Amino acid sequence: MLSGRTEVQVRPGVESDLSALTELYNHYVRETAVTFDTVAFLPEERRPWLLSHPQDGPHRLLVAQERDPGARPGRLLGYATSSPFRPRPAYATSVEVSVYCAPDAAGRGIGTLLYKELLAALEGEDLHRAYAGIAQPNEASVRLHERFGFRHVGTYEEVGRKFGRYWDVAWYERPLGPRA
Repeated sequence: MLSGRTEVQVRPGVESDLSALTELYNHYVRETAVTFDTVAFLPEERRPWLLSHPQDGPHRLLVAQERDPGARPGRLLGYATSSPFRPRPAYATSVEVSVYCAPDAAGRGIGTLLYKELLAALEGEDLHRAYAGIAQPNEASVRLHERFGFRHVGTYEEVGRKFGRYWDVAWYERPLGPRA
């Protein structure tokens, strides 16, 4: 988990986070098949994405930021989002969730902290299901989602091509709302 010397603050993402969020995401674009984006972004290109996640409502962006006791906030350690699942109106009560951690923050409990806060923030929203697509293989992400009650509902085989090969995406769902 987290070192005893480092505090982590989870808060809504804001405009001043745009460069750090873009840099973190671009790592996954360039180095992994976790995302199927294939070209790194400039911060300005990611601004519409950031602005599509207000501080309240069903579509959120939460960031985890390092904070040393007695010091000002430090670097961004990760983020979690809830976004529209599909654009058609009948899907409005479903969201797609995702979490990204800085490479050196993986395995420190940042993803767990972010999902705990995100799912708690969504409790009062008019939502019924959360979905997560996980490019395979990715055992750490599968374990994280299962820890939060997501269950495997299907796999799209060889649905994306990146780095010269095809990748499967396993889909997970979790109930939201009062009956969850």
